[in-house]
Amino acid sequence: MRTLISQSQLEAGVRDLAAQLNQQYDGRPLTVLGVLTGSVVLLADLIRQLEMPLRVGVLQARSYRGEATSPGELVVNIDLMPAVEGCDVLLLDDIFDTGRTLDELVRRMHTCGAASVRSMVLLTKVGRCEVEYCPDYSAFDIPNEFVVGYGLDYDDHYRNLPFVAALDPDEIAAGAQ
Repeated sequence: MRTLISQSQLEAGVRDLAAQLNQQYDGRPLTVLGVLTGSVVLLADLIRQLEMPLRVGVLQARSYRGEATSPGELVVNIDLMPAVEGCDVLLLDDIFDTGRTLDELVRRMHTCGAASVRSMVLLTKVGRCEVEYCPDYSAFDIPNEFVVGYGLDYDDHYRNLPFVAALDPDEIAAGAQ
C-alpha cells in the first residue's frame, strides 16, 4: 500500500471544496446528497464547513461489488434521499472513475425536478472518463490505480484509513487483510 494523499492534504482539499461551495451558493439553501457508501467520510467533513442552510441526504449507487477492481453494471437506489423538486442539489461522491455513475445520477436528479444539479468528488482518475460529463468540483487528480482510504474500500476494508492509498496488484491478489 502506497500513500497518495496524506491526511493533512485531504483536510486542505476538503477546506478548499467547502470554500468554493460557500462562495458559489452565497447563503442560498443547498441539498447535499452523498453517494453511499464511499462518500460518507467526505460528506461528514464537508458539511461541517458549509455556511449555507443545508438539507443532507444519501442515495445508493454502486458499480463495484466485493473484490471487483473495475466497474460493472450501475445499480442506483434513490429511496433514501429526500425530495429534490425545486432544490439546488449537490451530488457528492468519493471518486470520478469512468464517470458513468455521476452522469446517470445527474440525469436522475433533473428527472426528479431539481432546480439545479452540481457534482463534487474527492478524487478524479486521470484518463478514465467514458462520458462527456465532468464533475463541477474535484479536490485531487490521481493516476489510474485502485485506491482505498477516506471512505474508499476494497471488499469493505480500508474505509477508515485517514489517508488515500493505492493498493498494488499483489495486495489486491492476496485480498484484504
